[in-house]
Amino acid sequence: MGKDCPSHLLRPSHWPGLARACKLSVSLESERAGSSSVRASAPGELLRAMTERQDYQTFVFLDIESTGLPRDQPSIAELCLFAVHQSSLQPSLRTKEPQLPRIIDKLTLCIDPRKPFTLGAESITGLSNQKLEQNCKPEINRSLMEILKGFLDRQAQPICLVAHNGLRFDFPLLRKELWQIGTDLPANTGCLDTLKALKDVLGEPHLSYKLGNLYQHFYREEPSRAHTAEGDVLTLLLVFLAKALELKAWAAHQAQMWEEIQPMDFPYSNRI
Repeated sequence: MGKDCPSHLLRPSHWPGLARACKLSVSLESERAGSSSVRASAPGELLRAMTERQDYQTFVFLDIESTGLPRDQPSIAELCLFAVHQSSLQPSLRTKEPQLPRIIDKLTLCIDPRKPFTLGAESITGLSNQKLEQNCKPEINRSLMEILKGFLDRQAQPICLVAHNGLRFDFPLLRKELWQIGTDLPANTGCLDTLKALKDVLGEPHLSYKLGNLYQHFYREEPSRAHTAEGDVLTLLLVFLAKALELKAWAAHQAQMWEEIQPMDFPYSNRI
């Protein structure tokens, strides 16, 4: 029988615009049984997409290093993606010790941003305009988009992008850069922000949700190679693995769609 969903499991505020659009009648069965159903009555394809369960087959972990903070109107200087099939995203049997899945597809690209780095970004990332030019790295162009598209297309579908603070930084910045060259990702690509999701999953208001602090919380050691795109993606993946079952279930009902991501075109608060 349908009943109101407990607020700690499925809050309408988690789905942008959904609380304004409709009232939901939700029936959730055990996640372990692998079944759930959601019933809703309201117009629009967005509502349908967001109320139906989406069982993502591949999670693509993403990190971007840029020329500055959102207030600096940054450009991408480094992009890294790790693609992992959902079957490999299982909690480690050896608790408190990080273990990576054996099967991971990886893509790392350095990019000439055609824009000066801020002093802070140059110091933190170790990247500079001079280094990128000396290594003959091109700017974002159609060729790069074909590489990115090919990487994503070869993964089991549907896919969900995963980034920490992704809704404020990585997703809007990537979409802006793609729009500037007249292209985009598929509208139904999922987008999971682990900053938002882990606040819901862990429910610990006094915990620091910075990525490095979450890694220390789970593994009792500091992450390595912070502020390189590849190092941060590795940290992100290991943090995800610590709560893999909960985060996959969260994504199935609450990940946003790529078409909902607004390109970065106005200042946001500092990246967390």
